[in-house]
Amino acid sequence: MLSEPRSGRLAAWGNALLAGLVSPDDAVLATVGDDAVHRVEGLPGESGPVGLTLALGRLRTLGVTGLRVALPAPGHPLGLSGPPAFNARALEAQEAVLAYGAPYGLVPEVSEAGPAGDVHVEVLWHCLPVREAPPADVPSLSEAERELAEALRDATEVLSRLDVAGSGPVAEAAVDAYRARAERGREALAPGYPPRAVRVLELAQRVGLLISVAYENGHGGAVSASEMAARGEALRPVERTARRAQVAAYNAYVEERERG
Repeated sequence: MLSEPRSGRLAAWGNALLAGLVSPDDAVLATVGDDAVHRVEGLPGESGPVGLTLALGRLRTLGVTGLRVALPAPGHPLGLSGPPAFNARALEAQEAVLAYGAPYGLVPEVSEAGPAGDVHVEVLWHCLPVREAPPADVPSLSEAERELAEALRDATEVLSRLDVAGSGPVAEAAVDAYRARAERGREALAPGYPPRAVRVLELAQRVGLLISVAYENGHGGAVSASEMAARGEALRPVERTARRAQVAAYNAYVEERERG
């Protein structure tokens, strides 16, 4: 969770484009980010891969009025709705975008090309049929915000007690430095999202960074097997809660459309 998922960028800026709040060029530029190129294959009516601009336009003509995000993990099909074939591909990629208004989903396949020192990333989104059903285990924004605050408090208490890396000022400084680099010139979400969604996403990403710092810095003071187990038990539910909150934030645009 150190970086914004590609599915999040595609859904957020795709929603802004569908709402008429940004131009196609701006939406594609924000979605592609530092990658070299994004293409979409498997779109109805297209014989081969097409660029994002054409793909988003085609999805609109197919009836798509919004985009949702799924961030599944083993044993947790977060944001998915089936069928099993699509869920399996999304789980392998650990992310996907699901259309609202038409039964389609997009799963990214990421590849690198070019010589050493000049490697660039290419993304091919596979368009596949999905089941039109409520996404699995996605909370409301208010639920996500409350659960995230509670999980972070509980985990911080456990990690501090175990003297685990990721719970003190050094970890906070590392997170702040990373965020300062990552957020230069980046919007937390695309235009059209409610302020609460921005707040929830920023908190979820911060929690994800703290978890990553804790894992990357080894076991800290948790030297016994029981302490290491307690450390893992403290981090796993927080990581799960942070992923749920992240999905809730990206999906807020569609949820508001459903309520409205």
